[in-house]
Amino acid sequence: MRKSPLLPIFLIVLVDILGLTIMLPLLPFYAEHLGAKAVTIGLLSSSYAFCMLIAGPILGKLSDRMGRKPLLIVSQMGTLAGFLILAASTSLWMVFLSRIIDGLTAGNLSLAQAYIADVTEPENRAKSFGVIGIAFGIGFLIGPGVSGYLSQFGFVWPILAAATLSFCSILCTATLLPKAEPHPQDGASGPGGQRLGILDWKGYGKYFADPGLGPLLWLFFFFAFSFSLSISGFALFSERRLHLGPKQVGYIFAWSGFLGIILQGGLMGRLVKTLGERTMVWTGFFVSASNSVFLAAVQTMPQMLANATYGAYGGGVVRPAITSLISRRAGRRDQGVVLGLTQSITSVCQIVGPVIAGSMIDHGFLSAWALSAGAVGFCGMIAALRYKEPAAGSESNAATTQRA
Repeated sequence: MRKSPLLPIFLIVLVDILGLTIMLPLLPFYAEHLGAKAVTIGLLSSSYAFCMLIAGPILGKLSDRMGRKPLLIVSQMGTLAGFLILAASTSLWMVFLSRIIDGLTAGNLSLAQAYIADVTEPENRAKSFGVIGIAFGIGFLIGPGVSGYLSQFGFVWPILAAATLSFCSILCTATLLPKAEPHPQDGASGPGGQRLGILDWKGYGKYFADPGLGPLLWLFFFFAFSFSLSISGFALFSERRLHLGPKQVGYIFAWSGFLGIILQGGLMGRLVKTLGERTMVWTGFFVSASNSVFLAAVQTMPQMLANATYGAYGGGVVRPAITSLISRRAGRRDQGVVLGLTQSITSVCQIVGPVIAGSMIDHGFLSAWALSAGAVGFCGMIAALRYKEPAAGSESNAATTQRA
Protein backbone atom coordinates (compact mmCIF):
# COMPACT_ATOMS: atom_id res chain seq x y z
CA MET A 1 0.00 0.00 0.00
CA ARG A 2 1.34 3.40 -0.96
CA LYS A 3 2.06 5.65 1.98
CA SER A 4 0.35 9.03 2.05
CA PRO A 5 2.68 11.88 0.99
CA LEU A 6 0.77 14.36 3.15
CA LEU A 7 2.93 13.75 6.23
CA PRO A 8 6.21 14.71 4.50
CA ILE A 9 4.46 17.69 2.86
CA PHE A 10 3.25 18.76 6.32
CA LEU A 11 6.78 18.47 7.73
CA ILE A 12 8.27 20.37 4.79
CA VAL A 13 5.77 23.24 5.03
CA LEU A 14 6.04 23.34 8.84
CA VAL A 15 9.84 23.61 8.77
CA ASP A 16 9.67 26.31 6.08
CA ILE A 17 7.07 28.30 8.02
CA LEU A 18 9.16 28.01 11.18
CA GLY A 19 12.11 29.50 9.31
CA LEU A 20 9.92 32.33 8.01
CA THR A 21 8.32 33.12 11.35
CA ILE A 22 11.66 33.09 13.16
CA MET A 23 12.67 35.98 10.89
CA LEU A 24 9.37 37.86 11.24
CA PRO A 25 10.07 39.69 14.54
CA LEU A 26 13.84 39.80 14.05
CA LEU A 27 14.56 41.21 10.58
CA PRO A 28 13.47 44.83 11.28
CA PHE A 29 15.73 45.03 14.35
CA TYR A 30 18.61 43.28 12.57
CA ALA A 31 18.46 45.68 9.62
CA GLU A 32 18.15 48.65 11.97
CA HIS A 33 21.24 47.39 13.80
CA LEU A 34 23.12 47.64 10.47
CA GLY A 35 21.97 51.23 9.96
CA ALA A 36 18.68 50.89 8.08
CA LYS A 37 15.89 53.41 8.47
CA ALA A 38 12.27 52.30 8.66
CA VAL A 39 11.62 53.01 4.98
CA THR A 40 14.73 50.96 4.05
CA ILE A 41 13.41 48.08 6.15
CA GLY A 42 10.16 48.38 4.20
CA LEU A 43 12.13 48.17 0.96
CA LEU A 44 13.75 44.97 2.22
CA SER A 45 10.36 43.33 2.52
CA SER A 46 9.25 44.80 -0.80
CA SER A 47 12.32 43.51 -2.66
CA TYR A 48 11.60 39.98 -1.43
CA ALA A 49 7.94 40.19 -2.48
CA PHE A 50 8.80 41.71 -5.87
CA CYS A 51 11.28 38.94 -6.67
CA MET A 52 8.75 36.35 -5.54
CA LEU A 53 6.07 37.89 -7.78
CA ILE A 54 8.36 37.65 -10.81
CA ALA A 55 9.90 34.24 -10.11
CA GLY A 56 6.88 32.41 -8.64
CA PRO A 57 5.03 31.73 -11.93
CA ILE A 58 8.32 30.73 -13.60
CA LEU A 59 9.06 28.18 -10.88
CA GLY A 60 5.50 26.91 -11.12
CA LYS A 61 5.69 26.38 -14.88
CA LEU A 62 9.10 24.70 -14.57
CA SER A 63 7.65 22.35 -11.97
CA ASP A 64 4.87 21.42 -14.40
CA ARG A 65 7.55 20.10 -16.77
CA MET A 66 10.30 18.92 -14.41
CA GLY A 67 8.24 17.75 -11.44
CA ARG A 68 7.44 19.28 -8.05
CA LYS A 69 10.15 17.58 -6.00
CA PRO A 70 13.23 18.90 -7.88
CA LEU A 71 11.87 22.46 -7.89
CA LEU A 72 10.97 22.23 -4.21
CA ILE A 73 14.59 21.37 -3.46
CA VAL A 74 15.82 24.28 -5.61
CA SER A 75 13.46 26.64 -3.81
CA GLN A 76 14.57 25.43 -0.40
CA MET A 77 18.25 25.71 -1.33
CA GLY A 78 17.65 29.35 -2.25
CA THR A 79 16.06 29.95 1.14
CA LEU A 80 19.02 28.30 2.89
CA ALA A 81 21.50 30.41 0.89
CA GLY A 82 19.56 33.55 1.81
CA PHE A 83 19.68 32.73 5.51
CA LEU A 84 23.42 31.99 5.43
CA ILE A 85 24.18 35.28 3.66
CA LEU A 86 21.94 37.10 6.13
CA ALA A 87 23.77 35.56 9.09
CA ALA A 88 27.11 36.70 7.65
CA SER A 89 25.89 40.21 6.74
CA THR A 90 28.04 43.12 7.83
CA SER A 91 26.30 45.76 5.70
CA LEU A 92 22.87 46.47 4.27
CA TRP A 93 23.70 45.42 0.70
CA MET A 94 24.30 41.89 1.98
CA VAL A 95 20.91 41.90 3.71
CA PHE A 96 19.27 42.99 0.45
CA LEU A 97 21.18 40.29 -1.44
CA SER A 98 19.94 37.64 0.98
CA ARG A 99 16.32 38.72 0.57
CA ILE A 100 16.60 38.92 -3.22
CA ILE A 101 18.04 35.40 -3.47
CA ASP A 102 15.34 34.08 -1.15
CA GLY A 103 12.64 35.89 -3.14
CA LEU A 104 13.85 34.65 -6.53
CA THR A 105 13.61 31.06 -5.32
CA ALA A 106 10.54 31.46 -3.11
CA GLY A 107 8.02 28.92 -4.27
CA ASN A 108 7.85 26.41 -1.44
CA LEU A 109 4.23 26.97 -0.50
CA SER A 110 2.78 27.16 -4.01
CA LEU A 111 4.80 24.09 -5.07
CA ALA A 112 3.56 22.21 -2.00
CA GLN A 113 -0.02 23.14 -2.93
CA ALA A 114 0.58 21.95 -6.50
CA TYR A 115 2.02 18.67 -5.19
CA ILE A 116 -1.08 18.09 -3.05
CA ALA A 117 -3.24 18.72 -6.11
CA ASP A 118 -1.22 16.15 -8.05
CA VAL A 119 -1.58 13.34 -5.51
CA THR A 120 -5.17 13.82 -4.31
CA GLU A 121 -8.55 13.37 -5.91
CA PRO A 122 -10.52 16.61 -6.44
CA GLU A 123 -13.15 15.66 -3.84
CA ASN A 124 -10.43 15.20 -1.18
CA ARG A 125 -8.37 18.25 -2.09
CA ALA A 126 -9.86 20.79 0.29
CA LYS A 127 -9.33 18.47 3.26
CA SER A 128 -5.78 17.76 2.12
CA PHE A 129 -4.98 21.47 1.90
CA GLY A 130 -5.84 21.63 5.60
CA VAL A 131 -2.37 20.29 6.42
CA ILE A 132 -0.92 23.60 5.19
CA GLY A 133 -3.23 25.55 7.49
CA ILE A 134 -2.18 23.41 10.46
CA ALA A 135 1.50 23.92 9.61
CA PHE A 136 0.95 27.69 9.44
CA GLY A 137 -0.72 27.72 12.85
CA ILE A 138 2.02 25.74 14.55
CA GLY A 139 4.72 27.74 12.77
CA PHE A 140 3.30 31.09 13.89
CA LEU A 141 3.14 29.80 17.47
CA ILE A 142 6.63 28.33 17.76
CA GLY A 143 8.73 30.39 15.33
CA PRO A 144 8.35 33.88 16.85
CA GLY A 145 8.78 32.47 20.37
CA VAL A 146 12.04 30.76 19.37
CA SER A 147 13.18 33.99 17.70
CA GLY A 148 12.32 36.05 20.77
CA TYR A 149 14.18 33.70 23.08
CA LEU A 150 17.32 33.32 20.96
CA SER A 151 17.57 37.04 20.12
CA GLN A 152 18.62 37.81 23.70
CA PHE A 153 21.91 36.00 22.95
CA GLY A 154 22.54 37.92 19.74
CA PHE A 155 20.86 38.64 16.41
CA VAL A 156 22.74 35.91 14.56
CA TRP A 157 21.38 32.98 16.60
CA PRO A 158 17.76 33.11 15.38
CA ILE A 159 19.06 33.40 11.80
CA LEU A 160 21.25 30.32 12.26
CA ALA A 161 18.27 28.48 13.73
CA ALA A 162 16.23 29.39 10.65
CA ALA A 163 19.08 28.19 8.41
CA THR A 164 19.24 24.89 10.30
CA LEU A 165 15.51 24.38 9.85
CA SER A 166 15.84 25.19 6.16
CA PHE A 167 18.55 22.53 5.81
CA CYS A 168 16.29 20.02 7.59
CA SER A 169 13.52 20.91 5.14
CA ILE A 170 15.81 20.04 2.22
CA LEU A 171 16.61 16.68 3.82
CA CYS A 172 12.89 15.98 4.38
CA THR A 173 12.12 16.72 0.74
CA ALA A 174 15.01 14.66 -0.60
CA THR A 175 14.46 11.60 1.59
CA LEU A 176 10.77 11.51 2.59
CA LEU A 177 8.78 13.02 -0.29
CA PRO A 178 7.77 10.52 -2.99
CA LYS A 179 7.94 11.55 -6.62
CA ALA A 180 4.50 12.18 -8.08
CA GLU A 181 3.07 12.51 -11.55
CA PRO A 182 0.56 15.34 -12.08
CA HIS A 183 -2.96 14.26 -11.24
CA PRO A 184 -5.14 14.00 -14.37
CA GLN A 185 -7.16 17.19 -14.73
CA ASP A 186 -9.03 16.48 -18.00
CA GLY A 187 -8.01 19.88 -19.30
CA ALA A 188 -8.85 21.59 -16.05
CA SER A 189 -6.56 24.06 -14.36
CA GLY A 190 -6.36 22.73 -10.84
CA PRO A 191 -3.90 24.08 -8.28
CA GLY A 192 -1.08 22.32 -10.05
CA GLY A 193 -2.25 23.20 -13.56
CA GLN A 194 -2.72 26.25 -15.77
CA ARG A 195 -1.30 29.58 -14.59
CA LEU A 196 -1.64 33.14 -15.82
CA GLY A 197 1.65 34.84 -16.63
CA ILE A 198 2.78 37.94 -14.77
CA LEU A 199 1.82 40.18 -17.71
CA ASP A 200 -1.46 38.46 -18.62
CA TRP A 201 -3.47 41.51 -17.57
CA LYS A 202 -6.38 40.63 -19.85
CA GLY A 203 -6.68 37.23 -18.20
CA TYR A 204 -6.62 38.76 -14.72
CA GLY A 205 -9.16 41.36 -15.79
CA LYS A 206 -11.70 38.69 -16.71
CA TYR A 207 -11.77 37.45 -13.15
CA PHE A 208 -11.96 40.90 -11.57
CA ALA A 209 -14.75 41.87 -13.97
CA ASP A 210 -16.80 38.79 -13.15
CA PRO A 211 -19.84 39.90 -11.09
CA GLY A 212 -19.62 36.92 -8.75
CA LEU A 213 -15.89 36.40 -8.40
CA GLY A 214 -14.67 40.00 -8.78
CA PRO A 215 -16.09 41.30 -5.46
CA LEU A 216 -14.47 38.38 -3.64
CA LEU A 217 -11.09 39.19 -5.19
CA TRP A 218 -11.46 42.79 -4.03
CA LEU A 219 -12.26 41.51 -0.54
CA PHE A 220 -9.07 39.46 -0.66
CA PHE A 221 -7.15 42.58 -1.75
CA PHE A 222 -8.48 44.59 1.20
CA PHE A 223 -7.46 41.81 3.57
CA ALA A 224 -3.99 41.36 2.05
CA PHE A 225 -3.25 45.10 1.96
CA SER A 226 -4.43 45.71 5.53
CA PHE A 227 -2.46 42.70 6.77
CA SER A 228 0.68 43.80 4.91
CA LEU A 229 0.49 47.32 6.38
CA SER A 230 0.00 45.92 9.88
CA ILE A 231 2.58 43.16 9.93
CA SER A 232 5.36 45.14 8.23
CA GLY A 233 5.20 48.05 10.67
CA PHE A 234 4.38 46.30 13.93
CA ALA A 235 7.93 45.61 15.15
CA LEU A 236 9.18 49.17 14.65
CA PHE A 237 5.94 50.64 16.03
CA SER A 238 6.41 48.52 19.16
CA GLU A 239 10.02 49.63 19.47
CA ARG A 240 9.28 53.34 19.12
CA ARG A 241 6.02 53.47 21.06
CA LEU A 242 6.78 50.98 23.88
CA HIS A 243 10.58 50.54 23.57
CA LEU A 244 10.20 46.80 22.95
CA GLY A 245 12.91 44.63 21.41
CA PRO A 246 12.86 41.47 19.28
CA LYS A 247 12.33 39.28 22.35
CA GLN A 248 9.09 41.00 23.40
CA VAL A 249 7.84 41.37 19.81
CA GLY A 250 8.53 37.68 19.19
CA TYR A 251 6.51 36.70 22.25
CA ILE A 252 3.59 38.89 21.11
CA PHE A 253 3.61 37.17 17.71
CA ALA A 254 3.77 33.79 19.46
CA TRP A 255 0.74 34.70 21.60
CA SER A 256 -1.18 35.66 18.46
CA GLY A 257 -0.16 32.34 16.88
CA PHE A 258 -1.41 30.44 19.93
CA LEU A 259 -4.79 32.16 19.71
CA GLY A 260 -4.88 31.41 15.99
CA ILE A 261 -4.41 27.69 16.63
CA ILE A 262 -7.30 27.69 19.11
CA LEU A 263 -9.47 29.48 16.57
CA GLN A 264 -8.52 27.32 13.60
CA GLY A 265 -8.44 24.05 15.51
CA GLY A 266 -11.59 24.14 17.59
CA LEU A 267 -13.80 27.08 16.69
CA MET A 268 -13.67 27.58 12.93
CA GLY A 269 -16.13 24.82 12.04
CA ARG A 270 -18.62 26.00 14.64
CA LEU A 271 -18.32 29.60 13.48
CA VAL A 272 -18.99 28.60 9.87
CA LYS A 273 -22.13 26.68 10.90
CA THR A 274 -23.34 29.42 13.24
CA LEU A 275 -22.46 32.60 11.33
CA GLY A 276 -21.81 31.58 7.74
CA GLU A 277 -18.76 32.67 5.77
CA ARG A 278 -20.12 36.04 4.63
CA THR A 279 -20.85 37.10 8.22
CA MET A 280 -17.45 35.84 9.31
CA VAL A 281 -15.82 38.01 6.65
CA TRP A 282 -17.48 41.29 7.58
CA THR A 283 -17.21 40.73 11.33
CA GLY A 284 -13.57 39.72 10.89
CA PHE A 285 -12.88 42.91 8.96
CA PHE A 286 -14.64 44.93 11.66
CA VAL A 287 -12.57 43.37 14.45
CA SER A 288 -9.31 43.85 12.51
CA ALA A 289 -10.12 47.46 11.65
CA SER A 290 -11.25 48.45 15.14
CA ASN A 291 -8.22 46.63 16.55
CA SER A 292 -5.97 48.87 14.45
CA VAL A 293 -7.76 51.92 15.83
CA PHE A 294 -7.17 50.67 19.38
CA LEU A 295 -3.52 49.96 18.51
CA ALA A 296 -3.04 53.62 17.63
CA ALA A 297 -3.81 54.50 21.27
CA VAL A 298 -1.76 51.72 22.94
CA GLN A 299 0.73 53.02 25.53
CA THR A 300 1.54 50.00 27.76
CA MET A 301 2.47 46.33 27.40
CA PRO A 302 -0.80 45.07 28.98
CA GLN A 303 -2.73 47.17 26.46
CA MET A 304 -0.64 45.66 23.66
CA LEU A 305 -1.41 42.10 24.81
CA ALA A 306 -5.11 42.93 25.10
CA ASN A 307 -4.96 44.37 21.60
CA ALA A 308 -3.34 41.19 20.23
CA THR A 309 -5.96 39.05 21.98
CA TYR A 310 -8.89 41.04 20.62
CA GLY A 311 -7.46 41.10 17.10
CA ALA A 312 -6.96 37.33 16.90
CA TYR A 313 -10.51 36.79 15.64
CA GLY A 314 -10.15 39.16 12.72
CA GLY A 315 -6.80 37.82 11.60
CA GLY A 316 -7.93 34.23 12.06
CA VAL A 317 -11.24 34.13 10.18
CA VAL A 318 -11.06 36.59 7.28
CA ARG A 319 -8.54 34.85 5.04
CA PRO A 320 -9.94 31.27 5.27
CA ALA A 321 -13.52 32.50 4.88
CA ILE A 322 -12.73 34.59 1.78
CA THR A 323 -10.59 31.81 0.31
CA SER A 324 -13.42 29.33 0.79
CA LEU A 325 -15.89 31.64 -0.95
CA ILE A 326 -13.45 32.24 -3.82
CA SER A 327 -12.75 28.52 -4.20
CA ARG A 328 -16.44 27.64 -4.42
CA ARG A 329 -17.22 30.49 -6.80
CA ALA A 330 -14.31 29.78 -9.16
CA GLY A 331 -15.17 26.12 -9.66
CA ARG A 332 -12.85 23.13 -9.82
CA ARG A 333 -11.58 23.79 -13.35
CA ASP A 334 -10.25 27.24 -12.49
CA GLN A 335 -8.81 26.60 -9.04
CA GLY A 336 -5.20 26.94 -10.22
CA VAL A 337 -5.67 30.25 -12.03
CA VAL A 338 -7.57 31.81 -9.16
CA LEU A 339 -5.10 30.46 -6.59
CA GLY A 340 -2.28 32.06 -8.56
CA LEU A 341 -4.26 35.28 -8.79
CA THR A 342 -4.71 35.52 -5.02
CA GLN A 343 -0.98 34.84 -4.58
CA SER A 344 -0.23 37.68 -7.02
CA ILE A 345 -2.54 40.00 -5.06
CA THR A 346 -0.70 39.06 -1.88
CA SER A 347 2.68 39.76 -3.48
CA VAL A 348 1.60 43.17 -4.81
CA CYS A 349 0.34 44.14 -1.35
CA GLN A 350 3.59 42.92 0.19
CA ILE A 351 5.50 45.13 -2.24
CA VAL A 352 3.52 48.31 -1.57
CA GLY A 353 2.49 47.89 2.09
CA PRO A 354 5.94 47.75 3.75
CA VAL A 355 7.15 50.88 1.90
CA ILE A 356 4.11 52.86 3.03
CA ALA A 357 4.42 51.57 6.60
CA GLY A 358 8.15 52.25 6.75
CA SER A 359 7.80 55.76 5.37
CA MET A 360 5.08 56.67 7.87
CA ILE A 361 7.03 55.28 10.83
CA ASP A 362 10.21 57.03 9.63
CA HIS A 363 8.36 60.34 9.82
CA GLY A 364 7.00 59.59 13.28
CA PHE A 365 3.40 58.98 12.17
CA LEU A 366 2.96 55.97 14.46
CA SER A 367 -0.74 56.39 15.17
CA ALA A 368 -1.43 57.32 11.54
CA TRP A 369 0.22 54.05 10.43
CA ALA A 370 -2.12 52.01 12.63
CA LEU A 371 -5.15 54.04 11.52
CA SER A 372 -4.26 53.56 7.84
CA ALA A 373 -4.39 49.79 8.27
CA GLY A 374 -7.71 50.22 10.06
CA ALA A 375 -9.08 52.34 7.22
CA VAL A 376 -8.30 49.61 4.68
CA GLY A 377 -10.00 47.11 6.99
CA PHE A 378 -13.12 49.24 7.22
CA CYS A 379 -13.23 49.41 3.40
CA GLY A 380 -13.14 45.62 3.41
CA MET A 381 -16.00 45.48 5.93
CA ILE A 382 -18.17 47.76 3.78
CA ALA A 383 -17.39 45.70 0.67
CA ALA A 384 -18.25 42.50 2.56
CA LEU A 385 -21.58 43.93 3.72
CA ARG A 386 -22.43 44.84 0.11
CA TYR A 387 -21.51 41.39 -1.21
CA LYS A 388 -24.40 39.09 -2.07
CA GLU A 389 -23.53 35.42 -2.36
CA PRO A 390 -24.83 33.95 -5.66
CA ALA A 391 -27.33 31.13 -5.67
CA ALA A 392 -25.90 27.65 -5.14
CA GLY A 393 -24.82 25.92 -8.32
CA SER A 394 -24.17 29.07 -10.37
CA GLU A 395 -20.83 29.44 -12.14
CA SER A 396 -18.61 32.45 -12.65
CA ASN A 397 -18.64 34.10 -16.06
CA ALA A 398 -14.84 34.12 -16.06
CA ALA A 399 -14.74 30.36 -15.56
CA THR A 400 -17.20 29.83 -18.41
CA THR A 401 -15.20 32.12 -20.68
CA GLN A 402 -11.94 30.43 -19.77
CA ARG A 403 -13.33 27.03 -20.80
CA ALA A 404 -15.01 28.21 -23.96
